[in-house]
Amino acid sequence: MTASESPATRRKRLLADLFPEGVPGLWCPPLTHYDAEGAIDRQRVAAQLEFMSPWVKGLLVPGSTGDGWELSASEARELVELVLGEVQRLKLRLLIGALRPVAADARRVIAETRGFLQDRAEAEAVEECLVQTRVCGFAVCPPRGRLVTQLEMDAALSDVLSLGLPTAMYQIPQVTENVMRPELVASLARRFGNFILFKDSSGADDVAKTGHDFDGLFLVRGAEGNYAQWLKTGGGVYHGLLLSTANCFGRQLHQISENLSTGRLTEAKEMSERLTGFIKEMSRLVRGIPDGNQFANAGKAVDHFHAHGPSASQVPPPRLHSGRSLPVEVIRATGEALARHRLMPAKGYLE
Repeated sequence: MTASESPATRRKRLLADLFPEGVPGLWCPPLTHYDAEGAIDRQRVAAQLEFMSPWVKGLLVPGSTGDGWELSASEARELVELVLGEVQRLKLRLLIGALRPVAADARRVIAETRGFLQDRAEAEAVEECLVQTRVCGFAVCPPRGRLVTQLEMDAALSDVLSLGLPTAMYQIPQVTENVMRPELVASLARRFGNFILFKDSSGADDVAKTGHDFDGLFLVRGAEGNYAQWLKTGGGVYHGLLLSTANCFGRQLHQISENLSTGRLTEAKEMSERLTGFIKEMSRLVRGIPDGNQFANAGKAVDHFHAHGPSASQVPPPRLHSGRSLPVEVIRATGEALARHRLMPAKGYLE
C-alpha cells in the first residue's frame, strides 16, 4: 500500500486486480477424495472440480468441507498443488485455507505458502505472483476457544493481516467456539486494505445484518438454507455464497442467483425451498456418523450420486479421511432423498 493509498482504496484495487472479471458470486470448499489406500485421489478431485466449474468460479482449499481441519501439512500442500493446476486449466479463483486454531500457526502457513507460490510463479512481486497463479488470497479463522475475547481476536488477526497479503476472514463458531462481532470486523476493515472478504457460517448473520458496507469488503454467506433470501440481488445482505452444497448443486445455486437478478423471484424461491428441504434431511442422515464433519459427510454422500449416477448405491461408498467409509445405509437413504426431492442426476460425471 502506498503512503497515499487508504485501506478502502487498496481493497478496491486488490479486488480489481485479483478478480478482473469480477468477484465470483458462488464459491465452494471442495471435497477431498481419497483412494482405497487413503491417498488423495487426484483424478477424482480433478473430475469433481471440472463438474463444478461451469457455475462455481471460486474455491476455498482446504476448507472445512475438504477436511481442512484433519489434513496433515503434507496432505494440505499436495491438495493445494493439485488444485493450483486445476484452477489454471478451468479458469477459476483460489482462496488458500490456513485453518489453524492458533493464529500464529495460520500466519506461519501463509508465509510458507507465499514462498512456495513465488517459486512456482517465478515472480518477485507477491501480488503479481498471486495473479499469475490465480490465487486470490488466504483464509483464516479467529483463534479457537469460547473464552477468547474480541481484543485477543483483534490482536491475533491483526498480526496475520500485517503480512500484507490478501486475506479472507472465516466466521465458523461450530469449530472456533466464538464469533467476531460486527465492530471487530468493521475495525479490521478500516485498518487493513488487504482484508478483502468475510465469510459467515454462523447462521446468525449479525455482521451482514448491520447494513454497513465495511468499506467495500465482499461478504459471503456460508450457512446453508433459504438461499434466495440472502443475496443482495434479491434484497438480502450478502454479495455471494460460499457453500458446501455447491459441491453438488452449483448449477441450482447459480440458477437461484440468476433468477433473482432477472426478477424471476418465484422460480428462485421454489428451487431454494427444494434445496433447503433436502439439506435439512441430509443433515439428519449424517448426524450420527462418528468420523469427519457433517458438511463433508453429507457432501460425499450426495457427490457419490453425482459421480456415479442413479445406480451409485451399487458402488462402494466413499472413503473418509479417518480411513472408514460412509455407511451403506446412509448412501441408500441419500439416493432415496435425492429422488424424492427431484434432485437425482440423470448421469454421473464419472460415467
